[in-house]
Amino acid sequence: MSPVTTTDSDTALLGRVTSAVHAAGDRLRERCTPHARGVGLDEIVTEIHANDDAVLDVLKEPLLAARPGANWVDDELAGGALPPGEWWIVDPAEGNINHVHGMPDWAVTATLVRDNRPVLTVVHLPLTGDDYTALAGGGAHLNGVPLRASAKTDLGAALTGTGQARPGEDERTFHRIGASVTQMLIHGLVVRVSVPATLQLIHVAAGRTDAFWQFSDVRSGLVAGALLVTEAGGTVTDIRGNPWSPASPDFLAAAPGVHAAAVAALSPVA
Repeated sequence: MSPVTTTDSDTALLGRVTSAVHAAGDRLRERCTPHARGVGLDEIVTEIHANDDAVLDVLKEPLLAARPGANWVDDELAGGALPPGEWWIVDPAEGNINHVHGMPDWAVTATLVRDNRPVLTVVHLPLTGDDYTALAGGGAHLNGVPLRASAKTDLGAALTGTGQARPGEDERTFHRIGASVTQMLIHGLVVRVSVPATLQLIHVAAGRTDAFWQFSDVRSGLVAGALLVTEAGGTVTDIRGNPWSPASPDFLAAAPGVHAAAVAALSPVA
């Protein structure tokens, strides 16, 4: 992902975005249960929509008010390039399926994208209170402490991860996921397959894991992590090593020392 810088107003905006995301997180935490909710698919989908509906209004009004003139992406599962200008890409319950199943791997995210480049992001984990934040050109932080990507240079020592972006992917995508996991099991150390993408990408930004890839263009799962990893000194491209943008068909974020080897390992399924 090509570097981009923020403005003074972006820096001031970060506090307002954090406040809005915290308020949304409080509401989502109130809805959290230690057990799974729903048995049949219809029940699970209903619970997922209920989470989104409960949180979205807490986010949308303050974010739009904080940035007059910015647009709002309504479909959190949409992909591809956006029209020029500023856009809020928000996931009111990133990892919603985990929340509904009583698991802790979920977050609230808000990212400001300017001309298809993320420039500001907040990822809030309500159960721990942690905030992962990044400003383009201003670094990535966890609760104010700078983040750095892994210093590893050997893919054979790398902890990597992937996962599906959404239910109902086409069969070719499922085959590519399976083949890519096999490739990385051969060339890497350990592969984690889980959702959501953002919660894997915060680990890449923090240097806890070394690479994450996904055969997807779902913007809401990638833009926050793309900015965090880039600002933490990591490398973000597509699977073939080309510069990444929301228009890219797939995604790879890696520690700089293992990025080229990750591209080579994934090349048979790219």
